[in-house]
Amino acid sequence: MELAVIDLSPYLKSESESEGQLKELCSLVSRSLRETGALLVKDPRCTAEDNDRFLDMMEHYFDSSSDFKRLHERPHLHYQVGVTPEGVEVPRSLVDEEMQEKLKQMPKQVQPATPKGPDCKWRYMWRVGPRPSETRFKELNAEPVVPEGFPEWKETMDSWGYKMISAIEAVAEMAAIGFGLPKDAFTSLMQQGPHLLAPTGSDLRRYGQEGTVFAGYHYDLNFLTIHGRSRFPGLNIWLRNGQKIEVKVPVGCLLIQTGKQIEWLTGGDCIAGMHEVVVTNRTTDAIKLAMEQNRILWRVSSTLFGHIASDAVLKPLGHFADSPLASKYPPIHAGDYVEQELSVINLKGNKGQV
Repeated sequence: MELAVIDLSPYLKSESESEGQLKELCSLVSRSLRETGALLVKDPRCTAEDNDRFLDMMEHYFDSSSDFKRLHERPHLHYQVGVTPEGVEVPRSLVDEEMQEKLKQMPKQVQPATPKGPDCKWRYMWRVGPRPSETRFKELNAEPVVPEGFPEWKETMDSWGYKMISAIEAVAEMAAIGFGLPKDAFTSLMQQGPHLLAPTGSDLRRYGQEGTVFAGYHYDLNFLTIHGRSRFPGLNIWLRNGQKIEVKVPVGCLLIQTGKQIEWLTGGDCIAGMHEVVVTNRTTDAIKLAMEQNRILWRVSSTLFGHIASDAVLKPLGHFADSPLASKYPPIHAGDYVEQELSVINLKGNKGQV
């Protein structure tokens, strides 16, 4: 099964389209998020050139020495700004016993790779967008960290970050319309959210062997996640029906995945998409080509986590409040929910062994 590819242009220029056509497009977005937990979008505001400029800079950063990169880690802020070194993020599948039981019941051919320990990837967290002037969740809304020697850093991060948030907001509006909610049902809750541009860097010289797990099987704790195209394949996702797909993002497209916050807001009508990043034979082919072309051997993902505002309350919206599953999603502040999740995956200063 191929993921749906949605061109956002007709929606962004909605005056040139009939109401019926737009409604059909919005229904396709909500149906894709509900049935597959993912979709591919084309947004004319996010070009392949923008993605390349971002990837070029992040490859040079991750290719720097570990000592240099560690100057930018902020463990006391839950690693929610600056760099997270490899060996810190713990995949949910390693610590969640209920999830481990579910994995054992999956058919062998669709089971995820088994991580041996924490993820062997670095990550850089860069907060995008305005902060709330008053919030109960100060550390989730912390000041950004700018590495020395990268004069273009702030402009490149902000530019790509804002463009990807714009794409998420358009998809969120379309999904709301498709679900029969007010157009701003989701986007009004996203205002001043702790959105994070969070590229990962995986060292293919050290960890380029087929089967290596860069990011163990997990879901995302935020609202919607958006990825630009990576130069090295390896992302596997699981559809709601249990099917496993190796994602191929076409040039000029972005991948959007459902996170736990949209699951909460739709009372389980959408569920958070499960995924992993693993070295496959397609990854090793891309590594060989990169070596021939004398390119930097780091796999960078241009990932952005779109969040609901920390002080907003997560609860099933509109008609989703009447769903039979709604009781599984009691009201909780988004910031409290995020902190609970971070403590499980080891990003909240919890350095205990797993």
